[in-house]
Amino acid sequence: MATPAALRRLLLGTLLIGLTGTAIELLLLKHYDAPIQLVPLVSIALGLTTIGWHLVWRSRASVRAVQGVMILFLVSGVAGVVFHFRANLQYQREFDATLHGRALVWQALRAKVPPALAPGVMVQLGLIGLAYTCCRRSEPT
Repeated sequence: MATPAALRRLLLGTLLIGLTGTAIELLLLKHYDAPIQLVPLVSIALGLTTIGWHLVWRSRASVRAVQGVMILFLVSGVAGVVFHFRANLQYQREFDATLHGRALVWQALRAKVPPALAPGVMVQLGLIGLAYTCCRRSEPT
């Protein structure tokens, strides 16, 4: 059976791989044309910096900082889904003015550019980060 420390290391490794991969993908997609598109990139940079701080000093403050950044990930992920979905709705309405109701929603959700649910990866990363920091206050660092 895995120890809590081993599970935390696995969560941290998963988080770091996810952050790095997502950052690379966003850069390759040139997800920086508009200021709002910088939100996930800045969040990831902040996350990597905060995790680095935590790994070096392992203090209660660094755990709280990582938790705060992970909550930021949750918020930015939900906001990103809303922004992508609204952009898709607008495009679908312009493309086919006869669409409405459920058909319009499904077309917006299935659109490839921008992918409506792609920002959900920020929510996943935030949850992984919060799981990593879970119960850190009561255990030795």
